[in-house]
Formats: sequence, structure tokens, C-alpha cells
Amino acid sequence: MSAQSSTGIQTLLEAEKEAQAIVAKARAYRTQKLKDARTEAIKEIEAYKSAKEAEFKKFESEHSSSNSKAEEEANASVQSELIAIKEAAAKAKDKVVAQLIEAIATPKPTLHVNSQ
Repeated sequence: MSAQSSTGIQTLLEAEKEAQAIVAKARAYRTQKLKDARTEAIKEIEAYKSAKEAEFKKFESEHSSSNSKAEEEANASVQSELIAIKEAAAKAKDKVVAQLIEAIATPKPTLHVNSQ
């Protein structure tokens, strides 16, 4: 009985070793699958990120050109108004200077509002 019992124990030990090997293989497989899934997720995130960046740059370039066009139009409008103001000032300059000199040179004595 001792030989048969020893053979049974030996069979159980071999079965246990085989089970441990299967469990270790399953753990390694699961670990590898997790690593693969993580790598795949990172690739998908990078692809999505680059697609959104390209979309944003396209949007930005479309809208920045319209902003620069509006800015150029506003600058042209401001320049034309400045030219008109300078021309009006140049035309009225002599008249304004003459009026100032006349107002200074010919005093008109009047009582102050508070002194009445």
C-alpha cells in the first residue's frame, strides 16, 4: 500500500505542479493582454488627439484669415478718417488761430457769474 500511496501522492504533486503551470501561464496571458490593451488605448488616444489638433488648426486658420481681413479693413477705415481729420484741421487752422488771437487781444471785461 505504501507504493500505491506514494504513487498517488506523486500523481497529486505532478497534478499540482501542472495546475500551477497553467495558472502561471494564465496570469502571464492576462498580463500580456492588459499591456496590449493599454498600448492600443494609448495609440487610439494619440490618433484622436492628432485628429482634433488638425481640426483645430484648420478651424483656426480659416477664422484667423477672416480676422486679419477685418483688421485690415478697420485699419484702412481709421487711416482714411485720420486723413480727413488732418485735412479739416489744415483748412481751419488759419481761421482758428485768428479767432484765438482776436479773443486774447481784445479782452471783454465782464463780471464773473459768482460775483453778481
